[in-house]
Amino acid sequence: MHCTQKISENIYWIGSNDWDTERFENLFPIPLGVSYNSYFIDDEKTCVLDSVDDSVRQEFFDNLEYLLHGRQLDYIIVNHMEPDHCSTLLETLDRYPNVKMVGNKTTFRMFEQFYGHPRPDNYYEIKEGSEIDLGKHKLTSYTMPMVHWPEVTCVFESTTGTLFSADAFGTFGTINGNIFADQVDIKGVFEDEARRYYTNIVGKYGVQVQNAIKKALPLGIKTIAPLHGPIWRTPETIEYIIDKYQHWSTYYAEKKGVVIAFGSMYGNTAAMAQQLAHLLSQRGVSDIRIYDVSKTDPSYIIADAWKFSHFVCMAPTYNLALYLKMENLLHELKALNFHNHKVSLVGCHTWASAALKRMQQYFTEKFSGMEIVGTPLDIKSALHEDQLYLFEQLANDIKASLDAEEIKCFK
Repeated sequence: MHCTQKISENIYWIGSNDWDTERFENLFPIPLGVSYNSYFIDDEKTCVLDSVDDSVRQEFFDNLEYLLHGRQLDYIIVNHMEPDHCSTLLETLDRYPNVKMVGNKTTFRMFEQFYGHPRPDNYYEIKEGSEIDLGKHKLTSYTMPMVHWPEVTCVFESTTGTLFSADAFGTFGTINGNIFADQVDIKGVFEDEARRYYTNIVGKYGVQVQNAIKKALPLGIKTIAPLHGPIWRTPETIEYIIDKYQHWSTYYAEKKGVVIAFGSMYGNTAAMAQQLAHLLSQRGVSDIRIYDVSKTDPSYIIADAWKFSHFVCMAPTYNLALYLKMENLLHELKALNFHNHKVSLVGCHTWASAALKRMQQYFTEKFSGMEIVGTPLDIKSALHEDQLYLFEQLANDIKASLDAEEIKCFK
């Protein structure tokens, strides 16, 4: 049974949705599922742009066979060799033995590494600016190294102004009938998952993303067709997602607000987090988020840390080191090159202090472009009334910093 949708004249979406996989890359929870997008161009020559994950292989081949109407497949363009887009690639070559597999040298090397079946007779090597002429449709390839793998390319179809953008401009979440971003409440349905997708998967490579944006903007884009999530086809939605990528890839906050991430063994540090949030609210601070690092997957905390201007870390000493869940969160943030934010720190200990020192080490030595707001605090065991003034002063310092914060605009 086929399920395809027309994007523009002779260009079709032939992807599908995955509601069953619990974790993307076996790391990130995807409670809203994920789509695997593939595209077909029907012209004098037929062309598929990227295949799909094995979990939706049957839908992919049903859709492809339906649109081919018995014709042969001439090209399959591999913009990204990650298995969630290529686990059906070998079967595609088996089904259509004369097809040209379009990629670069790194693409072909990775293909052989993953699947162990070299297909040099099928390889069609391209480089920056290479063009494929399908008839009415002209495809030009542009390299996008490290967005987010080294072999990644994007393809621009000039007659329709369609950018096939690989993993760039994608998002977690299934696309439920409405495959276009302008058909849904994009902020309500996809924005948070798009941010979580970007920050956790592509976040490390902000410079490379900036280079890709600079390369793509002059092309005259009318549609962006990513490999996950909705298709961006209106000036408003294209401007929206590019503006988000400008913020995310430069690591500047999108809006003022405070994210408080805490670790707590027996509730004392949790009480401190609630007290600080209460004091901030009394001072007129809105958009406060509190996360327990032991319960919330780091991908959600990371996404909000990226979004909001101020980040507070609160954790106890554990085994003469930093509480392990907080250590893991900061390690992930460092691996993703998080910077250009304001941070405040609160440690807690009973007989030996190590947590605060470790958190200070992260934000002064391992991160760049970070500003420590307020005096870092190190509370013994639990917060008491005679220490409340310390938190009141910290809340004052954060409020003053928020008032002085200027949110960068890229429009």
